[in-house]
Amino acid sequence: MDTKQKSLKNEKKPWPTKEAMEQVYKMKLWGTNHSDFYSGIGSHHPEIINPYIEAIRLFLTSFKTPLTVCDLGCGDFNVGKELIQYAKKYIAIDIVPDLIRHHTEKFKQENVVFRCLDIAKDELPSGDCAIVRQVLQHLSNEEVQCIVDKLSCYTYVIITEHLPQGDFIPNKDIIAGQGTRLKKKSGINIVAPPFNCKVKEEKQLVSVVSNDHKGVIVTTLYKFF
Repeated sequence: MDTKQKSLKNEKKPWPTKEAMEQVYKMKLWGTNHSDFYSGIGSHHPEIINPYIEAIRLFLTSFKTPLTVCDLGCGDFNVGKELIQYAKKYIAIDIVPDLIRHHTEKFKQENVVFRCLDIAKDELPSGDCAIVRQVLQHLSNEEVQCIVDKLSCYTYVIITEHLPQGDFIPNKDIIAGQGTRLKKKSGINIVAPPFNCKVKEEKQLVSVVSNDHKGVIVTTLYKFF
């Protein structure tokens, strides 16, 4: 077998993102909290989620008329459930069907709707503000580009990403799955190449050091034209 054949044989082939994320929850790859679905410590540790929830609360309550919020990648909804009360309508989306069925039964507030969508492939629901919390970091650049191309349908987009501390080269490509770009000392920045997203305003809302001290979790508000 020549070098090229060996390289092709050893090349890691990506799973479809839906199957990869279903496996994450089924095999408890992000841990367990004695629950059927668990999105990891980053969605539960008070030192991480409390500053985030407060920052989003302050933003959402700054409007006289409550906004319609689209949570693009709601995960186990431990964070999203704290934001419902500040939205006119809260549309929570995830790619895992069993997760969405679970939430539909468990969370029955009048202003909440759950939808099972692949946000890279499917049409996104309309709204005023999109929340994309630690989602893009798990996706390939191709998928991130597909999502970024659709974000301009919202006036406000709030993106949270786990980034390396200090300077880093953004947007190194990865295979979609449970991991992030931290292993490549990289992280997502939608205004940097290759995405080059054009925004009217950009403002950091909150930043906290991750529980393992291997990076910083940064939440940024973007206002689109």
